[in-house]
Amino acid sequence: MPGAARNLAEEWISDCYVHQRESLRGSKTYKVPRRPFEKERIDQELRLIGEFGLRNKREIWRVAYTLSNIRRAARELLTLDDKDPRRLFEGNALIRRLVRIGVLDETKMKLDYVLALKIEDFLERRLQTQVFKLGLAKSIHHARVLIRQRHIRVGKQIVDIPSFIVRLDSQKHIDFALTSPYGGGRPGRVRRKRQRSATKGDEEEEDV
Repeated sequence: MPGAARNLAEEWISDCYVHQRESLRGSKTYKVPRRPFEKERIDQELRLIGEFGLRNKREIWRVAYTLSNIRRAARELLTLDDKDPRRLFEGNALIRRLVRIGVLDETKMKLDYVLALKIEDFLERRLQTQVFKLGLAKSIHHARVLIRQRHIRVGKQIVDIPSFIVRLDSQKHIDFALTSPYGGGRPGRVRRKRQRSATKGDEEEEDV
């Protein structure tokens, strides 16, 4: 499979998960486990769903499917000679992009470390996780609500996709949207209603 590592790096490791693009082409985005009732795997999936506030198991399967493809590409490159041009070019491209999104540490820029990556490493880079860790949300589930309701921006762009992959250089630009009540924008519907009620009450007191 020529160019496997480069294709994975270029097509998937971007600002969003690959399923958001590949779903339009009808491509496979996740793989259902072979053993549906394996207790150890089910317990792990439930733990990840609770820890990272995931909507369902498919979100885990998407990451697992992508991770397996990345590992397969890394294993294929490791079978080549250290000085092989393909291994040098595609391997470096894959590693650089993994480092760029914060999945791989800069001190571990080798293909051997790519094989050691876990699902949690990718889930940590989700916008939902980052919003919670930055203290913008009260809980991991609250972070998902804020994102879906368009209260969160990355730089100048509002992002409403919880699975959005945050690059290292974009992490410091995560904040409330300027149009959001949390970011100094127009108050929400409930708050506007309360303000009108409070104003009306003050006017009635003045009339008395």
